[in-house]
Amino acid sequence: MPVPYALYAPRMGEVLALVEARLRTALGEPDARAAVTFLGTDRVEVLRFPDAALGLVRYATLGMSARPMTDPAATLADPVEGPRAELLLTVRAGLADTDKVLRPLAVLAASPQVEGVVVAPGASLDTGEPLWPGAPFTSVLVAEPGGLVEDLDLDAPMDPVRFLPLLPMTPNEAAWKRVHGAQALRERWLAAGTDLRDPLRGPVGLG
Repeated sequence: MPVPYALYAPRMGEVLALVEARLRTALGEPDARAAVTFLGTDRVEVLRFPDAALGLVRYATLGMSARPMTDPAATLADPVEGPRAELLLTVRAGLADTDKVLRPLAVLAASPQVEGVVVAPGASLDTGEPLWPGAPFTSVLVAEPGGLVEDLDLDAPMDPVRFLPLLPMTPNEAAWKRVHGAQALRERWLAAGTDLRDPLRGPVGLG
């Protein structure tokens, strides 16, 4: 007989408190945060972490991991077990108005609740609009976790929270990735020495 959810799962707020503590440990203190609530979903926050030493700014979602993501083919959503994640975006500071990315990031973080999708490495996420004013990117590639922020283990039977980096893609790159796959696109970026943190970069050669 299943154990009632309330007996072993911490409240969503407790999970998010642990997530925020992990983000602060890895990235330092945020200097700004914004909250977005979509109809029928939990609130999603986006925190901004400056890294003056490296000339970078990092954006992290907070709220996506409150509930596990559910396979869209599943007949019932499990309130406890299932993958959990938050999203990370790193860009070079001062080159573009990247703070406008807060809402598109929140939209992506809400997609598991709104669209019933499971966000995982190798996936493409489309915002339907530029990530920030003038950006040549309208979608992102989800990269492998574990580099910048380590996974956060939660009490069993809950899955750990994974912090998934996002790599902005131009429309041509996104279309090419759909045909050739995520690894092939990453190899093109690597071969071309593409600075994926440059908010003004052009598309990589795909001929």
